[in-house]
Amino acid sequence: MRFLNIILIITFLCLTSCEELIDVNLNEVSPRYVIEGDFTNLSNEQTIFVTQTVAFNAPIKSEPINNAIVTVSDDKGASYTFKNEGEGKYVAMFRPQEKTTYKLNVNIDGEVFESSSYMNEYIDVSTLDVVEDIIFSDTVYSVSLNFSEPAGVENFYKYNLSVNGGPFEFSGVFNDKFNDGLRVTHQLSDRRNKIELGDSVVVRRQIIDKGVFKYWNEFLSINPGSAAPANPTSNITNGALGYFSVSSSKKYGVRIRFN
Repeated sequence: MRFLNIILIITFLCLTSCEELIDVNLNEVSPRYVIEGDFTNLSNEQTIFVTQTVAFNAPIKSEPINNAIVTVSDDKGASYTFKNEGEGKYVAMFRPQEKTTYKLNVNIDGEVFESSSYMNEYIDVSTLDVVEDIIFSDTVYSVSLNFSEPAGVENFYKYNLSVNGGPFEFSGVFNDKFNDGLRVTHQLSDRRNKIELGDSVVVRRQIIDKGVFKYWNEFLSINPGSAAPANPTSNITNGALGYFSVSSSKKYGVRIRFN
């Protein structure tokens, strides 16, 4: 019995020692610049957002940066200077071209951030279908795109969905690691809300490069519904957060209904 008491006392001491209070000051984290550019051939207006992270308990999500010098050049000799429109938004008018590399340069008070992105050729879709699944007696609808995957070259795909005229939301990314050159189906759903019968869905399909795929693939793996999202690996230099993407794109619309 005495031996048992000693064990209990030691166990109690071990448990209490593990409850040491660790004081983490979330407001002491150094602010970082966030640069986000998602160029497509769907518009003549290209936009880059430049902001800075703020303290955890700040009343705003980020601080806009309005004094940056933002330029983009391509490997064919063209150069574009972006105009600040306030709230960290920078705009230039041009339509990117396929099989072209674009280089980003952002200068903030002498601190330079750079990136590049290659605009691949578009890979068209053969058919667009609505898929109905029954999961635990619940009916779930999704959209599938079917196409022939080009052989002998790495391909990366990104999808955003707009439901019933709402804003486009990120849905998912794919690569051709296991289906190069084959007939492929990409099945898509809304990550935030369930798609219902009668909904109108617009799919924005982008042919992205490897660095952008890595960013969004990490986003999916480290932020599955997390309330405190982590930061994916950026393709922008000098410690900036965010990403720079130039992609060939197309939109497809479908209404969720069955005869």
